[in-house]
Amino acid sequence: MDREKILIVDDDRNICELLRLYLEKEGYETYLAHDGETAVNMHNDLDIDLVLLDVMMPHVDGWEACRRIRAKKNTPIIMLTAKGETFDKVLGLELGADDYIVKPFDTKEVVARIKAVLRRTGRELTQKESIEGELVFDNLVINITKYELKVHGEVVDAPPKEMELLYYLAKNSNKVFTRDALLDEVWGFEYYGDSRTIDVHIKRLREKLEGVSTQWSLKTVWGVGYKFEVKE
Repeated sequence: MDREKILIVDDDRNICELLRLYLEKEGYETYLAHDGETAVNMHNDLDIDLVLLDVMMPHVDGWEACRRIRAKKNTPIIMLTAKGETFDKVLGLELGADDYIVKPFDTKEVVARIKAVLRRTGRELTQKESIEGELVFDNLVINITKYELKVHGEVVDAPPKEMELLYYLAKNSNKVFTRDALLDEVWGFEYYGDSRTIDVHIKRLREKLEGVSTQWSLKTVWGVGYKFEVKE
């Protein structure tokens, strides 16, 4: 069985070597980059399974590297940063990061987070191979296999996290979820702080889905959260 490939990106070479040591002991194949530009190029050239991505780097920072990686492929990304401000966490989530670890970190925690993200990715792959990867409603098709959203039969552009959020809500139609529950289920990790990133994604989805059908809708349950409501 091929080893999973982890791209470690940090301008601190000591941190890179420390993570390489621990991850290779866990059986992963590792690659190192020390700036965002190199990281993006290596990601595009190699079949990377997960990226550990530092935020503050020369030339191209982690935010821009995350954007470029997301534009190419939905590779899982865990952000590494010394910053702990809520804004940074929200920005990372909105750019499509799958997890967020603040320095200084415990290497055992990093390994555990990697395993958790890769397990979720494995479940997504299984889901993609299943006929259940497509949900069909009136004037709406949500295909998580192709990460494709169709409205009135036409493909509508939707970033991966918008697709995953909509798919999760629609798959669990008429069930109400809090913002924190959606962060945990869709982004896959417990998030402490401002959960407005969910509001941002819901707002963008509503702009695409407004008036499409009277049979279903994205509903706000005031004081609780959101649900994908389907009329019986």
